[in-house]
Amino acid sequence: MDHDSPPDITPLNPTYVTTTRIASALGYLPFLIGAGALEIAQLLPPGSFFVPVFLLYLFMAFVVPKRKYRHWGYDMGSDRLRIVRGYMFFRDTVVPFGRIQHIDVEQGPIDRRYDLATLTVHTAGNHNSTVTLPGLLHADALAMREAIRSAIRQDQI
Repeated sequence: MDHDSPPDITPLNPTYVTTTRIASALGYLPFLIGAGALEIAQLLPPGSFFVPVFLLYLFMAFVVPKRKYRHWGYDMGSDRLRIVRGYMFFRDTVVPFGRIQHIDVEQGPIDRRYDLATLTVHTAGNHNSTVTLPGLLHADALAMREAIRSAIRQDQI
């Protein structure tokens, strides 16, 4: 996180930048192909479609993932999970373990290749009832899930 974030916040795994870049590059590729097709159709002067779309593609696929990584972090206490994210629109979410209904650990194909996972906690209620934390090592996400489950079981005893 940046210099003015709380010192107790743990950053995401740095490999999250790579996986987000790959996912973004693949996700925005159809727009780049479409701009190329419009360029071939010669509807406007050369470069009118492709150049702006290509520059936006580069920004979204290579600049934004690094910024997202720098402005995400978490802190797992003994009774709650805190997730901090955002720069212009800052969000600091605290999820008490007692409110958690169930926990998912998810991996897409790109995450699996880089051994990353997303921890998703589902809470009671319907406003912001799902909180996700991407960019964790798979083993860390599993350990966090088990720690939360253990803490919930201790509360129920």
